[in-house]
Amino acid sequence: MASANGTQAGEPTTVQVQPSEALEESNSPRKGVAFWFIFLSINITLFLSAMELTAVSTALPTIAHDLNGTDFVWVGSAYTLSSTAFLPMTGGFSQIFGRKPAVFLCLALFFIGSAICGAATNMSMLIAARAIQGSGGGGLQAVSSIILADLVTLRERGFYSAFFSLTWSLASTIGPVVAGSLVSRGQWRWLFYLNLPIIGVASVLVLIFLQLPVPQGSFHEKVSRLDWFGNLIIIGSTAACTIAINWGGVVAPWGAARVLVPLIVGLVGLCFFMLYESFIAKEPLVPYSLITNRTSLSGYLQTFFMGFITLGLIYFYPVFFQACKGVSAAESGVIGLSLAVSTVFAVCVGLSVKITKRYRPQIWVGWSLLVAGLGLLSTLKAHDSIGKGAGYLIFASVGLGCVYAGGMFPILAPLPVTSNAHALAFMTFLRSFAGVWGITVGSTVLQNELTSKLPPDFLNRFPQGVQIAYAAIPVIPSLPEPVKTEVQNLFARALSDIWLVLLGISAAGLLCSLLMKGLPLHGNMDKEFSGNEKEVNNNDYSGKIVMKPDLKADEK
Repeated sequence: MASANGTQAGEPTTVQVQPSEALEESNSPRKGVAFWFIFLSINITLFLSAMELTAVSTALPTIAHDLNGTDFVWVGSAYTLSSTAFLPMTGGFSQIFGRKPAVFLCLALFFIGSAICGAATNMSMLIAARAIQGSGGGGLQAVSSIILADLVTLRERGFYSAFFSLTWSLASTIGPVVAGSLVSRGQWRWLFYLNLPIIGVASVLVLIFLQLPVPQGSFHEKVSRLDWFGNLIIIGSTAACTIAINWGGVVAPWGAARVLVPLIVGLVGLCFFMLYESFIAKEPLVPYSLITNRTSLSGYLQTFFMGFITLGLIYFYPVFFQACKGVSAAESGVIGLSLAVSTVFAVCVGLSVKITKRYRPQIWVGWSLLVAGLGLLSTLKAHDSIGKGAGYLIFASVGLGCVYAGGMFPILAPLPVTSNAHALAFMTFLRSFAGVWGITVGSTVLQNELTSKLPPDFLNRFPQGVQIAYAAIPVIPSLPEPVKTEVQNLFARALSDIWLVLLGISAAGLLCSLLMKGLPLHGNMDKEFSGNEKEVNNNDYSGKIVMKPDLKADEK
């Protein structure tokens, strides 16, 4: 039988917090103008990162065609790789230098990367710019979550996280529509240029309103405290893994040395990184304490699987509609609005966690719906209607929204609030790293299937190989019969294999979710960064955070 706080009988009812924190619960403060401007600014930065991540997938075939590029996979992988590689340092940087400098650094990188992407004259330039852009975009995701954790207790965070989910889902659905509209007008470069004024607005809001405490110490002292060696290990390891899974089955067979060597080096490097962080690093990017309890470990595993599925789904659902149904990039973006239903359920999950103090039932329902939705997608054939494809996409997106909104609670519930920055940065790292695998594994499945089965008459049009064939998706509707139908059927079968891979991953996520315990959600905050001696006054426009006296605790 479950207790009132959502803990199952026989499970621990305490949270691993420091004694002083356990005695000092900071419940919901009165939120004034300054708080909401801070919240608006971090939602804008999150919107930027999410929209860029999802919009490019819709425009990618056209971009690859215009730039005569064959390495189209790296346009997505470069972004996710760089955002992943620098994410652990984001937590350490924000902890040592403060939240505001971390936000400005990420915004600057995103601005520079976007400007170069828009001006790219070839695929190599675009890929390099996407790497710069990704390092900023990934950091924005992590810092947004960290700042929210500074301002709001875990107990009430479900409500505010619902807005994060709303922002992410809105950006994910608007991104493909905007991309499709720009592509149809031959203006795909504005997909990147539009980021620049938005970054400007976000920067002004952050400058004025984000007035969180700044850690003491000189610049030299703070730089010396950063775990440079640990970050070097994680950058090299993630890069090696990404290169291997991009080359596997495309550049060389999976059993070839040029694929196995970087893959093994990358995986060994990741293992060494965890050992180094656990036993050697003085100020680790990923403290070992984050994964020493089964609930947090379950949450991190679920985060990885969810990230894998999310990017795989976002990147490859447009392929079905563009290649198999002959719709334009703009039309596939509109169809992608089916994903918007995940917004509603993400908000509902966030609110339900705040009200019930429970998180496990919502997550279990989400994983179950995701398994069912991906199973339905795997049955799609090229002749199936657009409505059926959109309907199955809705089913899967409902589950995705539930899992996304509830994912942080099992991670943070067992941990002290002083671990927020590192815990959330590591969570975002896993989600992003999984996205690299989701994109590249899906691309590998698609390419291998097409390489072996596409008709010679079609492949002979593209002497540079199947990657160029992918870039030629926009010309499939003009192919003569029966080549057109044959190519569409092969794309549908290849996509079915991708959905089956994601189905297996979602089943693993469901099994991992069974490991988490139903722990209470603590109501205290990290005093070093929350400024919780005061409250946010409705008449205070300075942005300083001021806390009201404690209210009654929610726990019974």
